[in-house]
Amino acid sequence: METYKNDLLRVGLNANQAFIYELLVKNGKMRASRLAGMVDKTLSRPMVYALLDELIEAGLVEKEEVSGVSRFSPTHPSSLQMFVERERAKADARATAAATLIPKIVSDYNLTSAKPGVRFFEGDFGMKTILEDSLTAKTEIYSYADLESIQKYIPDINADYVRERERLNIKKKGFIPDSPFNREILTNYHKRVTDAKLLCCNNVAPFKTVMQIYDNKISYLTLGTNQKIGVIIEDPNIYAMHKYLFEHLWNITPGIEVSPQKQDS
Repeated sequence: METYKNDLLRVGLNANQAFIYELLVKNGKMRASRLAGMVDKTLSRPMVYALLDELIEAGLVEKEEVSGVSRFSPTHPSSLQMFVERERAKADARATAAATLIPKIVSDYNLTSAKPGVRFFEGDFGMKTILEDSLTAKTEIYSYADLESIQKYIPDINADYVRERERLNIKKKGFIPDSPFNREILTNYHKRVTDAKLLCCNNVAPFKTVMQIYDNKISYLTLGTNQKIGVIIEDPNIYAMHKYLFEHLWNITPGIEVSPQKQDS
């Protein structure tokens, strides 16, 4: 006789849930005592009742009380799709919770393991996650960023990020490659929370990268049409070196000269 066990496991039921559910599908409505008798010694009667409760909670089994006697029957098979959707929503919620929790745990983990914490990310969600991590910064953020690439590859993600940074009043100092495009953007680029200077070099090309320095962390984003990858490194020594280099470069780099007609744009 055909069994659905492997398919039910792929849907998300465990082996015992799949076993009980299939018995009900193939035999129809029955009392728990009869069901327990059919499984023989495979499962204890308390276990059968517990599994029935789990399947009821999952929306795959219904319980009917008649004259004090409980009978159980499977719901329509389409309930499996609803079960999958609920489990997917739970998985998404767990992923969001993990993304929030991991940065909080990394510091303690690194202190006990004595090695840098390194996390890798990819795609739009990865870029968003890396940027949002800096919203936990307790000090001013230092950065190197190519605004042209940001506007080209992650404009909406960056717009949401900057709005939240402004709301939280998280300040940032940043170096931007000197190009006509970047100069145009910097005429009025979130000046309340962003102080920027230009890296002057001849015929500078977009370097398609963002680097941020904050709270013992260094984050990198590499941006491109077919490649969006990033990493967060948490290590006090690496952080201290980059912080020193940034501050030294900042101190010897002149500020931006903005043409008067653009200052109020």
